[in-house]
Amino acid sequence: MNIFQEVTEGTEAAASISEEKTLSVIDLIVNGGTGSIIIIMVLFVLLFVAMYIYFERIFAIKAASKIDKNFMNQIRDHVMNGKLEAAKLLCAQTDSPVARLTEKGVSRIGKPLDDINTAIENAGTLEVYKLEKNVSVLATVAGAAPMIGFLGTVIGMILAFHEMASSGGQAEMGSLASGIYTAMTTTVAGLVVGIIAYIGYNHLVNRTDKVVHQMEANAVEFLDLLNEPI
Repeated sequence: MNIFQEVTEGTEAAASISEEKTLSVIDLIVNGGTGSIIIIMVLFVLLFVAMYIYFERIFAIKAASKIDKNFMNQIRDHVMNGKLEAAKLLCAQTDSPVARLTEKGVSRIGKPLDDINTAIENAGTLEVYKLEKNVSVLATVAGAAPMIGFLGTVIGMILAFHEMASSGGQAEMGSLASGIYTAMTTTVAGLVVGIIAYIGYNHLVNRTDKVVHQMEANAVEFLDLLNEPI
């Protein structure tokens, strides 16, 4: 009976130790003290901003990249047949950067080719600006989040050393826990937010470059169309 009781007590003690070693993310944040909570809240705000910008831009870029494969063929037919108003109407009904650039070129037909090319380039600059809207904010978050995390690290270590100095070098590990928690949790949180924002930024830049390439290809095709003999 005594042996059974000892085994039971040992099992309960092991389970108790296992439970004590389990630490949730919320506990990790709360145990870091006020400084850790403030910095991590700031990082959560930056993460929310980064995720919002990423998904808003990715949907906008995806919509901008959609265009009917027969769009330029229809424009070619209208221009070759002298139906410029029909070409403008088709461009107006197609909501895409390529259509807006083509509409700008169609409206300049009859003027020197250099003027048409300049008008298309100016319109393209405006379209690229629209595609890149707020993307720079994502890059800022990618750079600022790790630095804010490192700021928390410095603050945490200052608190830990201050505790040691105040206790005359006899501070217990438990009294240093708050500063150490702050140092570790803010560093991890800052790096996580920075990595997510950095990956999102580069993905948006890559998708934007593809749309810009599509715009340039269609602009060249339109200018070639104007150079074809009638």
